[in-house]
Amino acid sequence: MGLPPSHPQSYHHFMWENLFQHININPSNVHLPNGMVDDIEAHCDWYEEQIRRVDGIDLQILGIGPNGHLAFNEPGSSLGSRTRIKTLSRATRRANARFFGSEEAVPRHAITMGIGTIMEARRLLLLASGRAKARAVRAMLEGPISAMVSATIVQLHRYAHVLLDAEAASELAYNHHDGISEPFDVH
Repeated sequence: MGLPPSHPQSYHHFMWENLFQHININPSNVHLPNGMVDDIEAHCDWYEEQIRRVDGIDLQILGIGPNGHLAFNEPGSSLGSRTRIKTLSRATRRANARFFGSEEAVPRHAITMGIGTIMEARRLLLLASGRAKARAVRAMLEGPISAMVSATIVQLHRYAHVLLDAEAASELAYNHHDGISEPFDVH
C-alpha cells in the first residue's frame, strides 16, 4: 500500500536526505510512520504510544501544504485528530506529481500525525518558503481557525514559531518585518 522507506519519494527517505544525515542524531531516536505495515490502525496506536512513552514531543518541525495542510491533515481533517491514515486531496496529489512523474503514480493515502498530536508538542516551528505557499501562509496566520485549513490551528499553540521567506510572506496583510528577516512568532 505505502512506499518503502528506501523509495526516493518516501517521507522516510526525504527526512534522512534533508535533515537526519546532516545532524548528530542517534538513528534509534528517529521514529517515522511506516506505510508498509499490514495493520495500519495498530501501527498508528503504537506510534502514539511511543510519543507518550518519551513524555511527548519537545519540538515539532512543520511545513505547510499549498492548501494549508499540516503533515497530511488535508482540508476537513479533525483539529483533534491523532496519528492515522488519511486520504490525500487531489490538490496534494497534483502538487506532488512532479516527484512521481504523474498524478496517477502519487500515493492516494498517507499515515500522518494528527493535529491533536501535533498540538501537544511543547514547541512548534513551522517553515515556509516560496510564492506557492503565500496564500496558505496568509490563511494560516490571518484567517479564522478552521478544519478546512488545518494549519490555522497553530494560532492556538502557546509556543508556535513561524519562519517565512519574503515570498511566502508576500500576501500577509500584517507584515511587521518588511522582508521577513527574523522569525515571526504567532504569540
